[in-house]
Amino acid sequence: RFIVEMAIKEHQRTVSGYKMFSSINKRMYEEARNPKHVAISLTGEATLYPRLDELIYEFHRRGLTTFLVTRGVRPEILANLREEPTQLYVSIEAYNEEHYLRFNNPISPHLWKKTMETLEMLPSFTCPTVVRITLIKSFNMNNEALRQWAAILKRAQPTFIEVKAYMHIGRSTTRLTRNDMPLHSEVREWAEKLAEKLGYNVVSESKPSRVVLLSLLDKPAIRYGNPPISWHDPDYGDEFSGEYGNPEEAI
Repeated sequence: RFIVEMAIKEHQRTVSGYKMFSSINKRMYEEARNPKHVAISLTGEATLYPRLDELIYEFHRRGLTTFLVTRGVRPEILANLREEPTQLYVSIEAYNEEHYLRFNNPISPHLWKKTMETLEMLPSFTCPTVVRITLIKSFNMNNEALRQWAAILKRAQPTFIEVKAYMHIGRSTTRLTRNDMPLHSEVREWAEKLAEKLGYNVVSESKPSRVVLLSLLDKPAIRYGNPPISWHDPDYGDEFSGEYGNPEEAI
């Protein structure tokens, strides 16, 4: 309870400074002060927290949705969750054990097997599940990688597959080059090939974020606010962000 209370208070403190600017939209400011969604993610592995069940429950009790992000290295924790998150999101970039060990340099040689256990467990969840693939041009976008990705995802059967470009920022710049960051057109082309192998459909994309979403669903699984009712309806995005303007292809 303390973590939840302080997370909300710190969020409100962070955005409070915007109130002093006359140009700030008041409705948008009030919405920002009262979060409705929480990502249990960012730093470290979320499933290492020993009271994860209680944390998810407390957020739900307060009316917030939870977005649990994991690398999938602790399947035993996910298997024993009494309170499922609103959505479970597994992030990976390696398509076989050799590449996993070389790219991630994990603390245990068994973590690839653990990750596969997590992916094979996804069909047992009642909440929507997502597998996020981070595409790196020099690492996991060749035809053999595509074939192995398809084999893994056929076992995982996620509700959604998010195909996202690697972003050349942070400490990754010491290991990878800017050329490792694919353009949106390259992400889209690769995602379409994966969708064809799996029988999934391309249901959404964001050029500024260089991301493409695949799914078997004919409409969004969970709807908040006023998004499109089906994948075929136009999505004008957030009126304030300008995300759905006309971004350059190179973005």
